[in-house]
Amino acid sequence: MTTKISRTYVWIFALLLVTCATGLLAQREIPGEHDARMQWWREARFGMFIHWGLYSIPAGEWKGRTDHAEWIRTTAQIPLAEYEGFVSQFNPVKFNADEWVRTAKAAGVKYIVITSKHHDGFCLFDSKYTDFDVASTPFHRDILKELADACHRQDIKICFYHSIMDWHHTDYLPRRDWEKDRTTEGADFNRYVTYMKNELRELLTNYGDIGVLWFDGEWENTWNQDYGRDLYAYVRSLQPKIIVNNRVGSARNGMQGLTKEGEFGGDFGTPEQEVPATGIPGADWESCITMNDHWGYNKNDHNFKSTKALIRMLADIASKGGNLLLNVGPTSEGVFPPESLDRLKEIGNWMKVNGEAIYATQASPFKKLEWGRCTSKSVSGGTRLYLHVFDWPRDGKLMVPGIFNQSRTAYLLADGKQTSLSVARSEDALAISVPNAAPDPIDSVVVLDVAGKPDVNDPPKIEGDTDIFVDTMDVKVTSDRDNVQVRYTADGSTSGPGAPLVRGAIHLTQTTVISARCYRGDQPVSGTVRTSFTKVAPVPAVKVESPEGGVKYAYFEGNWDALPDFTALKPAAQGNAVSPDLSQRGRPEYFGIEYSGYIQVPENDVYEFFTDSDDGSRLYLGDALVVDNDGLHGVQEKRGIIALAAGLHPLRITYFNKTGGLELKVFYASKKIAKQPVPNSILFRQQMRKHDH
Repeated sequence: MTTKISRTYVWIFALLLVTCATGLLAQREIPGEHDARMQWWREARFGMFIHWGLYSIPAGEWKGRTDHAEWIRTTAQIPLAEYEGFVSQFNPVKFNADEWVRTAKAAGVKYIVITSKHHDGFCLFDSKYTDFDVASTPFHRDILKELADACHRQDIKICFYHSIMDWHHTDYLPRRDWEKDRTTEGADFNRYVTYMKNELRELLTNYGDIGVLWFDGEWENTWNQDYGRDLYAYVRSLQPKIIVNNRVGSARNGMQGLTKEGEFGGDFGTPEQEVPATGIPGADWESCITMNDHWGYNKNDHNFKSTKALIRMLADIASKGGNLLLNVGPTSEGVFPPESLDRLKEIGNWMKVNGEAIYATQASPFKKLEWGRCTSKSVSGGTRLYLHVFDWPRDGKLMVPGIFNQSRTAYLLADGKQTSLSVARSEDALAISVPNAAPDPIDSVVVLDVAGKPDVNDPPKIEGDTDIFVDTMDVKVTSDRDNVQVRYTADGSTSGPGAPLVRGAIHLTQTTVISARCYRGDQPVSGTVRTSFTKVAPVPAVKVESPEGGVKYAYFEGNWDALPDFTALKPAAQGNAVSPDLSQRGRPEYFGIEYSGYIQVPENDVYEFFTDSDDGSRLYLGDALVVDNDGLHGVQEKRGIIALAAGLHPLRITYFNKTGGLELKVFYASKKIAKQPVPNSILFRQQMRKHDH
């Protein structure tokens, strides 16, 4: 397809001048300016993601397979000319921007992030730089213009998702491995970057104030940190107050969404399809989550999360100081699926009553609450704690553990009259008397106002290298508070004021359950924590006749979403390798490898093993699955432990890659071995005997 107007040299030169002049914009921003720019986003806590484009037409189905969505062009390997045919079919006559925004607003959403361009390169706006856009469809109308105008009218922040990766543009590199009909001859990636900037300039000058520019598709090797810094500065030169996610750069650490330490990473982290277990203290982050199993519309996917799960997820994320970006995938007609509408309505009903406990809140001062979550706000002279109770107390007493602030008042957020609930001290806890019935079966919010900043004592930390040991183990019991003493028992019983004080590491020689609690004098000031440490016998080593260095491998080709049973498949190639480094692969996508051999460990001990992989991997020692890192995902690390006797142990590592990035790294550690890549020197295979031919 041809562009609508040719780019002039003057225009390109002007863009280069702007880029050069703003190259250090991010570094010049002072903390106060950054906080002011981030304030609305930090207060919003709840956004809506919208994935919509040509992929809504096949609706996830192609040649008998029904598991596709927004990636269908590559997962179904649709030739470009055939995919372009969807342009003439895209006619979402039921699209109503005001109705979409009303629906979002009624759900309690504060901002909308919509795909201006996904990886397939199709634009939902009228661009001067391509015909592969909505203006070339029978619909003609500029969807982003209508949605942006509706958001501005209804006081919702409009934000744009924009893919760095582009499967359509002739200058984008690399090509998909299966695209044998698309030559790379004459392709110029820098020219593609200029094209992308041209479109971003349209988005940031023609649609009013934009809250967030949400980049994606940054993981291929053509994109790097220098491009990311430049693009960040360019975007903010057009709208200085805009917020940009960390996928503008290339240092995101897989689906966990955090930028690698010390690297440039935009304004906030982007965990995908997961919620950080303990939040990310001191960082801005947003979990993007699908309602069902796909981002784009899939007509066969009815596996929607329940309203209960979504509301509790929102409370969980807010309690950890993050935002929830909840996805909707509209149909090709331009309407939200009925299951999505039902859940948005029910979330909205809950938010009408309890939104105060989500918006503009900070993270919980408690590390763990058995009955639910907590969000907080600073109020005049004190702190307001919003206690999100998932499991309503049967005895009418809601115990808030480890808090030593004086209570001011407590009431149910659902009670418009704010009728006071009685609060009493019970050792380390405040006991709030609550009605027998929960106001809301999903999440009932109790408001507790206390004097001053939170004075919370969490239970002590009980830490060993692992939870199993072979001979002996030293366990540390600590508290992060300076004004407490820690008492413990070694039989699992609750430690009283007469229990021993922790005075250094606790030396274990047998299976032990350690129980610990914080005290001030004779008064307990925290809950009790218990941890079991089990003494185990190490797995015996095996004898191997004439081992030689390296491992064996079997290479397979196929399209999987999880590790297959390689024993049931015929390998495309097999042989010997120095290490499991994926160099034996025949192509960069749609393949799997199984490595087998032996690993030698120096002494009886507990060993930790780790795999960093994209996509899935598993590590077995003998018959034991030690590390399970299976599934479709970006680079992520998983860990496992096993007790091994000195000597050789059968090792098997399985790996598959579908699309996108690929990586496999294997690490190990023990008490005496710092975490490191498994060295080739301890990998062996059985030497082939002559009669084995």
